[in-house]
Amino acid sequence: MGTAERYQTSNDSAAARSAVRQRAEGPDRDIPAEDHSVRPAGRDASRPGAQEQPVYRPLWVEEPARRRRMPDPVRTAAVRAVLLVAVTLLQAMVAFLCTMAGSWLAFPMVLSSIASTVVATWGVLDVWVTRQVWNQRNGVVSTPSSTARALRRERRRTRRQARAAERGQARIRRRGGAGQLSHP
Repeated sequence: MGTAERYQTSNDSAAARSAVRQRAEGPDRDIPAEDHSVRPAGRDASRPGAQEQPVYRPLWVEEPARRRRMPDPVRTAAVRAVLLVAVTLLQAMVAFLCTMAGSWLAFPMVLSSIASTVVATWGVLDVWVTRQVWNQRNGVVSTPSSTARALRRERRRTRRQARAAERGQARIRRRGGAGQLSHP
């Protein structure tokens, strides 16, 4: 069996495996069939020599987010914390490698790694605190002692009073001035 024959046999077996896998998994709906890759343009596509245009498909399909987007201050703190933690891990790795190599840089790197660990811890705590403050100020927290809930309750109470006063005024106006003691 020569090289060309071996190549032909390997292609045939690969095509057969692909066809079996295709039947087992079902057709891939994201990939168009080969014979549908071009589409005629306009009504006069039946004429010979008509231009054919390729079918353009979007590269990705947007899906709705599973969770809501983080507020801007919280996202900023989270990015800062991720960067600080990444730098800390990098410094710790360099300190370890310098220590293994016996370099003079090992001691300064260990000291800076310790300082960086403290800063990274502060950064992670900053994310937590920023999130709590944002929730408290913007009314996401739903515990009974929440400041935001008390503010909403107060706003509802003032709206109810304003509506009741407006209804009372409308009732007086509807009576046609029967409650007036003197003429205007």
